[in-house]
Amino acid sequence: MRSVPAKIVTDTVARMAIDANYVLDEYFVRAVTSAMERESSPTGREVLAQILRNAEIAGQGTFPLCQDTGLAVLFVELGEEVHVEGGLRAALTEGVRKGYADGALRKAVCDPFTRANTGDNTPCVIHVDIVPGDRLTVDLLAKGGGSENMSRAAVLAPGAGEEGVVEYAVETVRAGAVNACPPLVVGIGIGGDLELAATIAKKALTRPLGRASEDARLARLEERALGEINKLGIGPAGLGGNTTALAVHAAAAPCHIASLPVGVVLECHSHRHRRIVL
Repeated sequence: MRSVPAKIVTDTVARMAIDANYVLDEYFVRAVTSAMERESSPTGREVLAQILRNAEIAGQGTFPLCQDTGLAVLFVELGEEVHVEGGLRAALTEGVRKGYADGALRKAVCDPFTRANTGDNTPCVIHVDIVPGDRLTVDLLAKGGGSENMSRAAVLAPGAGEEGVVEYAVETVRAGAVNACPPLVVGIGIGGDLELAATIAKKALTRPLGRASEDARLARLEERALGEINKLGIGPAGLGGNTTALAVHAAAAPCHIASLPVGVVLECHSHRHRRIVL
């Protein structure tokens, strides 16, 4: 059994929260740069250029990428042979609290009814999977409210099939892209139950941007959905163009014979993500 002190986890997560909010994901920078060469709209190209300029300024460490510094969502793979001294959940939560304080990041967590702010951006959302080995892997998404508000989940009829999944994803983007700050990354979760579909759709956003699914069927679905989404003409910042989304990432799980759950989670152009392995 390998032990990891809680302080190491806390300090690591704190750095991740700060870095994610100030330094745009390198895969995203490359994707935006590439999209500028393909974008048909002059206005769209200018918006993409401003996204890169914004990232350059934020990278200097004074101003975050966006005024919305997100709700911290952590996807954790905990090895069966690793133990976090002092407790995993407490260490992760303290890391988010510390990162948002040290990085002077906006606190966005509040009571759902009174709207009273908790003051430290906790509690965060934590998903834990138990896996073989003695390593601890943490993916942190600082998930913005605008794109989250435009995300959707539904249970389709089983006969809807792949066609129905793609149509649902495209309609979700059509209805919400402008308010989700495009160009987007679109996560699609298929199967499981309603809860799992939404969860795996969000976790798919942590995959290196544009890396196709290892499942050939899902890779084809990703390519098809991306093509249909970019035919919508919504474009960067919703001002028109053929870069409404930079990538579609899909994930799937077995489901009940009577159901076809689908989650579609939108991610804005401030793709605030970090991964660490301890």
